[in-house]
Amino acid sequence: MAIADALSRNEDGISTALGILAQRFGERFSTSAAVREQHGHTTTWITNQPPDGVVFVHSTEEVAEVVRVCAEHHVPIIPFGTGSSLEGHLNAPAGGVSIDLSGMKRILAVHGEDLDCVVEPGVTRKQLNEHLRDTGLFFPIDPGADASLGGMASTRASGTNAVRYGTMKDNVLNLTAVMPDGSIVRTAQRAKKTSAGYDLTRLLVGAEGTLGVITELTLRLQGIPEAISAGVCSFPDVESACNTVIATIQSGIPMARIELLDTLQMRACNAYSKLDYPEAPTLFLEFHGTTAGVKEQAELFGEIAEEFGGGNFSWTTRQEDRAKLWQARHDAYWAAISLRPGTRAFATDACVPISRLADCVRGTMDDIAELGLIAPIVGHVGDGNFHVSALIDMDDPAELEKAQQLSARISARAIGMDGTCTGEHGIGQGKRAYLEQELGPALDVMRAVKRAIDPQNIMNPGKIIRL
Repeated sequence: MAIADALSRNEDGISTALGILAQRFGERFSTSAAVREQHGHTTTWITNQPPDGVVFVHSTEEVAEVVRVCAEHHVPIIPFGTGSSLEGHLNAPAGGVSIDLSGMKRILAVHGEDLDCVVEPGVTRKQLNEHLRDTGLFFPIDPGADASLGGMASTRASGTNAVRYGTMKDNVLNLTAVMPDGSIVRTAQRAKKTSAGYDLTRLLVGAEGTLGVITELTLRLQGIPEAISAGVCSFPDVESACNTVIATIQSGIPMARIELLDTLQMRACNAYSKLDYPEAPTLFLEFHGTTAGVKEQAELFGEIAEEFGGGNFSWTTRQEDRAKLWQARHDAYWAAISLRPGTRAFATDACVPISRLADCVRGTMDDIAELGLIAPIVGHVGDGNFHVSALIDMDDPAELEKAQQLSARISARAIGMDGTCTGEHGIGQGKRAYLEQELGPALDVMRAVKRAIDPQNIMNPGKIIRL
């Protein structure tokens, strides 16, 4: 399966555009092989396809200028944030220009009384929350990596807090974006709700840069809870852990985070993050609320977990202990890789209705065993989303083929359970075939939207859908 397929190149147009951009941006334009390769970078297995040049922009107007040059000469554009995406979103299969937005990192406004803020796309989630620290507010979307907020919007990211606070689509109030002709649009106002016309904000959130370049975002904020407690609970098997999650959610306990780590992932995290938890399927949990509320929530969860064989349940409100626990969860990707030095992670994810979670995870574990792969499982299981990282020798075609088989089986199983082939990684290049299985004729509607907005197909071509 040729995932990183090449598209036809417009050599003359690319050459002309590169010359214009080099003259306009000087040292903020690069055709260095190392810089180009870094901007075609993917953190997984898909072949690197670097752009022909990289522009480091500082404003919406500069983005618009780059887009107008590229549009005039029919040259592809690939937006770049921090480079943490997993499905080939940053590759340039037809060549073209990467627009690096990491220099656009101003926090333009914080409206504490309205619980929102306005930021540029290069601001990362950690930078925003550091800025908000003394306001009593925080931005809750936490995909693990310190991704840029523009990139998080483009891939419709979520993460560990999604079970309580939703995903990026629920937390972006409006966007400013540069469209494929170089025009600048704002998709909405700051009001918390609107019935005014098409929802252009959500059209661009999750579009993976295929419809426009996001240059400004207005985001919902949340008040920092009065009390936060975190807990850890081990189980005899994955099914017991998943059934505990299902019962907890169905009981209405307002979980802030509820994360699953299988036995192999716990072994990796213990070694990598210097933990000493049992090497067994484990749930990491977090409760937000009042001091009395989080105590009650933890006790109720403990009762449910006990019914399903959960043991060694402990919880704490100490900030140091909570930070250590969640840092270990965020480092799970790197911990997994350390299980087999010299390999890379073939990462994939799926999401199913919560009632089907145990069946889907169990089937995935059976596939991993059948294929003979080392592939730890973690998941934001409170919303039915889980991740698998198969550790692969990328120089071994047989291993790579097995990993592709595993990804295909996971996607097919999830779709068959009325779920999705990706809960948060996005489609990019890697999951286009599975999107066709999932949505069928709806892809024709997507193609119609793409052609109407981007008739030259210059915005991140080759991603999400084939034209």
